[in-house]
Amino acid sequence: MAMIAARVLLGLCAWLALGLAAPAFAAVPDHWITLENACHAVGVTPPAGQDGRMPAQFSCTPDPRDYQHGSLWIKVNAGTLAQAGANPVLMVHSSRFDALRVGFFYADGSVDWQGVARGDYGARWRLGGQIAFIPPDRDAPLSGVVLRFDRVSSAPMLRMRLIDGGQAQLQATAMASMIGAALMLLALGAVYNFGLAIAVRRQFPAWQGAWATCMVAWGAMWSQFHLFFLPGLAGAVSAQACTALSCLATLLATFSLLTALDPVHVPKWLGRVTRAVAITCCALGVPLSVMRSGPMEFWAGLLGILVLLLLVLAGSCLIVAWRRGSAPAKAFVGAWAVPMIVMGSSGIIDVSHAFWGGGSQMMVLAASSWQTVWLAVAATRRFMGMRIERDRALMAEAAAQEQARRDPLTGLRNRRGFLEAIAPLLDRVNETGGPTLDEGDTVALLLLDVDRFKMINDSHGHEAGDAVLVTLARRLARWDGALCISARLGARSLRC
Repeated sequence: MAMIAARVLLGLCAWLALGLAAPAFAAVPDHWITLENACHAVGVTPPAGQDGRMPAQFSCTPDPRDYQHGSLWIKVNAGTLAQAGANPVLMVHSSRFDALRVGFFYADGSVDWQGVARGDYGARWRLGGQIAFIPPDRDAPLSGVVLRFDRVSSAPMLRMRLIDGGQAQLQATAMASMIGAALMLLALGAVYNFGLAIAVRRQFPAWQGAWATCMVAWGAMWSQFHLFFLPGLAGAVSAQACTALSCLATLLATFSLLTALDPVHVPKWLGRVTRAVAITCCALGVPLSVMRSGPMEFWAGLLGILVLLLLVLAGSCLIVAWRRGSAPAKAFVGAWAVPMIVMGSSGIIDVSHAFWGGGSQMMVLAASSWQTVWLAVAATRRFMGMRIERDRALMAEAAAQEQARRDPLTGLRNRRGFLEAIAPLLDRVNETGGPTLDEGDTVALLLLDVDRFKMINDSHGHEAGDAVLVTLARRLARWDGALCISARLGARSLRC
């Protein structure tokens, strides 16, 4: 059963790897809209459902101010729009905002406005944390695109791009395949680890199962997979939940690592500091998850520094345990190394534009899936090895106990074995109050003594005498059973 589960996990991991490799073979040009190549303006948020009057002037400096309590307007420049082709699709990677309105302007003067609001994305959401805005087909060419974000939490965290409509569909299919494989791996890993924790009664699989469950919830909310079932959670609520879940995942992963290692292989001070930093990261996620304004970039940067420190501490625990001869550290280092490298590099290198805008999140999902597969296989092999050793030890102990109750020459019970075997039979006699066990059954005791046995030893040697005893023992052993017990007491054989 364990081998079947391992093969399923490896198969899904291979499917995920193929999906992750797909962007390398599909050179699809994405035209990103950033604060550096677009102009912006800040205005008062109009009433819900209204487009509002566009600002008269737009600033092209990459530093908008005082937008968190109003509306942030972003105007796509003509050069970016021209490079996107005749039928572009606007993809916005969702962030924390109350509403988003997109206006498509045409050369004939017509304008088409489309919008989403918190809790109501309609049919515009896509897997991968994206919202798609498709301009209607008109005879006149598209001349401009304007976006209006109401109460957006952080402008630098916005990610927007223009892409050809046909390629957008291919990207959506590839993204759905990758996310589905990763979430399935994590879900199977969670169930498997919880089952393993119950079977072996260890803390490590339980923490690992809790971490995998947390990552499934995080991945479903980030990718907007949960909107299939809970469409009312679209927008800021899901983004805030993702922040809280990501911080909780760091705490669960740390405790999973520390419980996998034997405490004697990790210095106490190092383990305590690692736990303290993990708890601090989790606690910092609480205000970040509810924050809608203020210095979010500062607190996010502080959390990033703490996560890097936690990675260094966790890596130190692994290295120290490895050098001290920890078997789990050697078995699990491959599982923890990949997530640590991914998280550490994403905190230093900006990979947000990779994988069609889901760069850092997709890399975390892929690394988490890798960790789940590796730990599931390694933990299974380790615990199966421990169980085999335990079974062998129990069998050896049982064999030793049986040998202590047997005569080494004849194989019959010795005095100790005879007394232990006959005790239940005598108890049944005492319970019935007489010598009768069942109707027609009586208790009898037969004592056999080999006459002139010394003459056999003297005339034919002790080997012949031993052969006689073994032959008699074999004949007696044929009657051995629940109600007939044979044994050798000294030089005699006793049968009852």
